[in-house]
Amino acid sequence: MQLKVSSYNIRKAVGLDWRRRPERVLKVLVEIDADIVALQEVDRRFGTRVTALDPALIEAETGYRAIRFSERPQSLGHHGNVILARKSIEVIGARPIVLPHLEPRGAAVADLDCGGRRVRVVGMHLGLTRKWRALQTQAIVSELKTLEARLPTVLMGDLNEPGLKSDVLRAFEHGHSIAACGPSFHASMPVVPLDRIIVTEDIAIAEAGVHRSGLAREASDHLPIWARLTLPD
Repeated sequence: MQLKVSSYNIRKAVGLDWRRRPERVLKVLVEIDADIVALQEVDRRFGTRVTALDPALIEAETGYRAIRFSERPQSLGHHGNVILARKSIEVIGARPIVLPHLEPRGAAVADLDCGGRRVRVVGMHLGLTRKWRALQTQAIVSELKTLEARLPTVLMGDLNEPGLKSDVLRAFEHGHSIAACGPSFHASMPVVPLDRIIVTEDIAIAEAGVHRSGLAREASDHLPIWARLTLPD
């Protein structure tokens, strides 16, 4: 079974024109046409942390349903991390992952049933300093090992880490593959691959890339990345 996934740091729906336009972000998601999407920076960081993407607007304008990870009624994600899934995909379970942090950071995990094939999806946004990013990736890997059900797993998000040889990505050296999506930051001139899609070895990566449409170049300071995956039988 093939599955298309995508990761996108939407910068609270503020584009390069410094206007907050959630409808523009949703149009980019429709362009990508993935089955599952991990979003970062969905909620505003300070104050009441209100979401920049209304769940009702997501359902009205796209084929997705947002998986809620926040207990705050005005928020949607866990430290801004949200997973969207096509409405035909069943959510088996979902919960946030608490990460060690100097600044507010987190991850979110959802177990999904995609037409009879179960897959685990982790959305994450790591810190700005390498020390904390390394601790956060170790925490995510350790957390997944404690889960009772072992499932094919897709991890994706803004890792804030350009180098494949760093301690941050070394946590995934055993049992994982990293998709070669390409540079996604800055959207105006992408030269750094800060955003990543990582899969367990039982998932094959058929192709991967960066979504570089004109609309995507305006909607956020990051470009969305995507990968087409083949799930195990």
